[in-house]
Amino acid sequence: MGKLPENLKRIKIAPKIYLKLPESSGVYIFFKDKSPIYIGKAINLKRRVSSYFDLKLGVKTAKMVSEASDLSFIKVSSELEALLLEAKLIRLYMPKYNVEAKDDKNPLYIQITKEQLPRILTARKVSQKDENIAFYGPFPSSRNVTAVLKMIRRIFPYSDHKLGTRGCLYSHIGLCNPCPSEINKIKNEKEKAKLMQIYKSNIRNIKSILDGKIGKLFKDLTKKMEMASKGERFEEAGELRDQIKRLEYITRPQMPTEFYLENPNLFEDIRAKELAELKICLKKAGVNLAVLRRIECYDVAHLTGTFATASMVTFLKGEPEKEFYRHFRIRQKKGKSDIDSMEEVIKRRIKHFKDWGKPDLIVVDGGIQQVNIFRTELKNKKIALTVVGIAKNPDRLVVGDNKIKLVGNSLHLLSRLRDEAHRFARKYHHKLVSKQFSSD
Repeated sequence: MGKLPENLKRIKIAPKIYLKLPESSGVYIFFKDKSPIYIGKAINLKRRVSSYFDLKLGVKTAKMVSEASDLSFIKVSSELEALLLEAKLIRLYMPKYNVEAKDDKNPLYIQITKEQLPRILTARKVSQKDENIAFYGPFPSSRNVTAVLKMIRRIFPYSDHKLGTRGCLYSHIGLCNPCPSEINKIKNEKEKAKLMQIYKSNIRNIKSILDGKIGKLFKDLTKKMEMASKGERFEEAGELRDQIKRLEYITRPQMPTEFYLENPNLFEDIRAKELAELKICLKKAGVNLAVLRRIECYDVAHLTGTFATASMVTFLKGEPEKEFYRHFRIRQKKGKSDIDSMEEVIKRRIKHFKDWGKPDLIVVDGGIQQVNIFRTELKNKKIALTVVGIAKNPDRLVVGDNKIKLVGNSLHLLSRLRDEAHRFARKYHHKLVSKQFSSD
């Protein structure tokens, strides 16, 4: 782990260096010769690093850039992963400009206190001698830490206050639930023990997130949900289902940060594995693709048939390539029908295979009917292209007349693709609706 800087691919510092970076979450490292001098995290690596060369920099930042000889980066899958990896690398290497940074006074730490009912706290300084179950950091930006804890708290409520005589303010809005102050007042030992168990379970779940053990946490929550459902404890099962969904939103897909330290190319390896598994899945359904590099996905959005829009998103090597994204405003009058909208979209797309490029695979958000519309139009134009659909509840891959259950890495890839197509379609749809309402 201590040899990570030597294992990373280096890019020589140049004014347009950011053009070589991906538009994905990750951590970037500025080097002076062999030593890391600054480590930062980004939701979009290309955009973040470009700011070091496009904007008027502060004195310290300008000095850091002028000293830097090389840049490296590690792609990850989410903002939370980037935050945790950044903190781990800073703690490991203590880069000069991270240590000297005073923008946030001192770096921020997250503490899990060692108490009967542990609290989640933030602190500017943490001593190894302090009584803590765990502590994490240093995190350079207090704003980022606060935002992450805010997201986590909505999934697993926790306390950050000392015991009092009544429930705290957060307990009234469900963010400190059960509140240790309320638990402490309960006389019935059985009821008190039950609430303490719930509270401590929340703390363990938060620790799993901060440790990067998300896969295990998902399995544990899913198992509990299934057990609650079988026991007809439907309210409990519903709460667990909601926790899983919220957790997916902030972390999917998640890897322990140690994996990125051991293999800086882990992100690319995961994407390659996803594509390989999708090829295998397609082959089992009778579709043998020699190349699977570029995938396009289509979705439709409308409001009871009005303001109908469609989206085309493009993934290259398993990652979004926004340069090739396209919006379609549906022109035909049968806007209430997704099938008619899809027919219009593929007819318009066929006209642009030369200038927009041609995919290796087309995915439509829908079932057999949507797939057949695309296949028919392509066949009429004598264009050989594989078209599949992705159906919901449960997620299945639609290939011809077959529906194949999606699992593992292929599910992760197609779910990301579908979700991005849905988001992009809704974005344009909302824009059209807002424009109409503002003009009324």
